Amino acid sequence: MSQDFDLESLVNLEQSFYDAGHSDGFAHGQIHGLIEGRALGREKGFEMWEELGFYEGFALMWQAVYASQGKEDDRALNHIKHLLELISRFPRVNPSSSDSSSDLDIPKLFRQIRSRYKALCSSLGVRPSLRASSDTQSKEQSMKDDFDDTANSKPEKSVWNIERGASGSEGLSF
Repeated sequence: MSQDFDLESLVNLEQSFYDAGHSDGFAHGQIHGLIEGRALGREKGFEMWEELGFYEGFALMWQAVYASQGKEDDRALNHIKHLLELISRFPRVNPSSSDSSSDLDIPKLFRQIRSRYKALCSSLGVRPSLRASSDTQSKEQSMKDDFDDTANSKPEKSVWNIERGASGSEGLSF
C-alpha cells in the first residue's frame, strides 16, 4: 500500500486556518461596525440636537421676554443674538468630505455655543442647566422611587434601647 502523503500542506495548515478565520471575522466586523456606527451616530446626534434645541428655545423665550418689556440695549440681548447666530451656523445635515462645510470644527462650535449659553445665564441671573436626557430620566425615576419608599415606609424599631437618666442625660443600655 503505497500512499502519497504531502507533508508540505501540513506545515501551513495552521496558518491557512488562521487566515481563513481572520478574513471571515474581518468581513463580519465591517458589517457590524457599520451598523453599530450608524446607531451610535444617530444616538449622539440626537443628544446634540436635543441640547441645541434647548439652548435655542431658551434664547428665543428670553428674547421674547425682553421684546415684551421693550428692552433693546442690554448685555443679555447681545448674548442672545450671538447664541442664536452660533446655533444657526451648526450644520443641519451630516457634512461629507466633499462639502465646503467639512472644514467646520463641530466640537469647537459646540463648545462656543455652550460657553455663550453660560454667559447668557450669568447675565440673566439664571442657573445653567446642562443635563442629558438619559441622566434626567434616571434621576427623576430614582427621586420617584425615593419618594415612594418614604411615603410607604413605617417607622422602624430601634435596635438599641435608649433610656433617659434622671439628670436628662442619655444612657445606653445593651
